[in-house]
Amino acid sequence: MALSRRSFIRIAGSSAVIVAAGAGAFVLTREPTDALTPWRSTAAAGNDPRHKALAFAILAPNPHNRQPWLVDLSRPGEAVLYCDRDRLLPETDPFSRQITVGLGCFLEILRMAAAEDGHDISVTTFPDGEPGDNLDGRPVAHISFKPAAGAAKDPLFRHVLSRRSNKEPYDIERTVDPAILQEVVKAAHGEPAAKASTDQTLVDALRDLTWRAHLMEMETPRTLMESVRLMRIGKAEIEANPDGIDLGGPMMETLKAFGLLDREQLADPSSTAFAQGLDIYRAITQTAMGYVWIVSDGNSRAAQLDAGRRYVRANLAATAAGLAMHPLSQALQEYPEMAVLYRELRETLTVGEGRTVQMLARVGYGPEIGPSPRWPFESRIVRA
Repeated sequence: MALSRRSFIRIAGSSAVIVAAGAGAFVLTREPTDALTPWRSTAAAGNDPRHKALAFAILAPNPHNRQPWLVDLSRPGEAVLYCDRDRLLPETDPFSRQITVGLGCFLEILRMAAAEDGHDISVTTFPDGEPGDNLDGRPVAHISFKPAAGAAKDPLFRHVLSRRSNKEPYDIERTVDPAILQEVVKAAHGEPAAKASTDQTLVDALRDLTWRAHLMEMETPRTLMESVRLMRIGKAEIEANPDGIDLGGPMMETLKAFGLLDREQLADPSSTAFAQGLDIYRAITQTAMGYVWIVSDGNSRAAQLDAGRRYVRANLAATAAGLAMHPLSQALQEYPEMAVLYRELRETLTVGEGRTVQMLARVGYGPEIGPSPRWPFESRIVRA
């Protein structure tokens, strides 16, 4: 169904009126209730401390919401974390660096949740050796749980259930206090691994660069299609596959019903839906009010896990301060077409030789949003 941009706007506008007029019932029935249950059911994880910790760890941020964790609980008091290699992103993340960072986020929230429940955990990363350019079937981490009455509780843990990756435009009239950002950096265990800035010259440069990086990803057919294949449009698709890129809510459902939103159009650079998608993302990148980034010495798998731990701590600290945070990973991606922008980002952030930018996120003040869909923690257990 080919529609002009004017027709798109006209129907989308009338759809908004229809949705608003029918508020209540329609809105309520469009919420993917089952896909959001893991955010509400952490207290129902039972008595096994590993289950309790996993119920929170699965809520960790991760690229394209792939939720790549698999956990073996076959030995009492222990857990072995594996990467689900069916959930990799071979086009945009060819070396699975971003996936590994997401696994680090998982491990940090697991540690916090275990401490909250009175347990210390010891973590041995890559106990059978680090993989090379590609993640393999070897374990990512071996984890031992030990009861500890004096386990140090992490104050950031109280924000796990309200943490979000806020992908909405931010308020450009509301500046971010640099002192608040320094507290975020401190929570990520400080410089030089974690950095932040609200310097306007840098903000302007990164707004432009991150937009161009997104455009590169969208204009490269194979990287575009990787995202399109992972889009879940509407409640039914989100409930069936509570991972990937969820396009839900009354407006998305209405556009889908009018034939204005489907994968074919989202994959077609000449379509109105594609153009609207670019307009939406441009508004997102151009409202960054500051940035936080995580840098590691080298780029080992252990360094990538550590970057994930630091990033999720920064995300939680931002949540505690009322700040919105949204990772912008495109310019960090290591496929050939992104190489020029990858180098430009390093130069813009003055990252020296031998160091790797593992995460870049915009910050600001955004609207309140809901959580992302999740698979229940039981579905991530491979052996119990």
